[in-house]
Amino acid sequence: MRERFDRQLELLHVELIKMGSLCEQAISLSCQALREGQTENTRKVFAIEDELDKKEREVENLCMGLFLKQQPVAKDLRIISAAMKLISDMERIGDQAADIMELAPYIAGGESKSKIHISEMADAASRMVTESVEAFVKSDLSLAHRVMEADDLVDGLFLKIKDELTELIRVRDLEAGTALDLFMAAKYFERIGDHAVNIAEWVEFSITGVYKGQEL
Repeated sequence: MRERFDRQLELLHVELIKMGSLCEQAISLSCQALREGQTENTRKVFAIEDELDKKEREVENLCMGLFLKQQPVAKDLRIISAAMKLISDMERIGDQAADIMELAPYIAGGESKSKIHISEMADAASRMVTESVEAFVKSDLSLAHRVMEADDLVDGLFLKIKDELTELIRVRDLEAGTALDLFMAAKYFERIGDHAVNIAEWVEFSITGVYKGQEL
């Protein structure tokens, strides 16, 4: 019985890694669209969003099967419970990447150094997503803590962009509509970072049994 459970748990890890990879792709494509205006990737991002929705349902069913059929012990229950929280956060990350993609046509045509900082935010947020999923699969508490700490970088970049946009509007070097689009894109990347932190906090719970975070 335990051998079967371990096989199913390994399958769960594989599916979570796939979801994490899809999130990375969606973030990368949306950031590329912001920089270069490659809106032909829009369809790819929305396809990834649909695939994440599908994966969420599949993993949820897998988790329910582990709950109901495999008689998991306390630590196993924490792992499965955390996994169900993880997939919800990853599905939302896909949604936010699609939201960013919708803003891309309005941003890519303009010139603003804020786009450079948004690229940095995208890279940092994507790395946080990758490492948070890796922390779960490897039960790596120190890596989960590094993800939580990395959120300060994303938050700092968000504040930098906010201040910069305020100044550009003040000196009338940027239209208010474009500034708002840039601000919203930055906000979505900040939220992606928040979801990565949420994943890391559920990793901590799966290992220690203590959940210190606040669900988004």
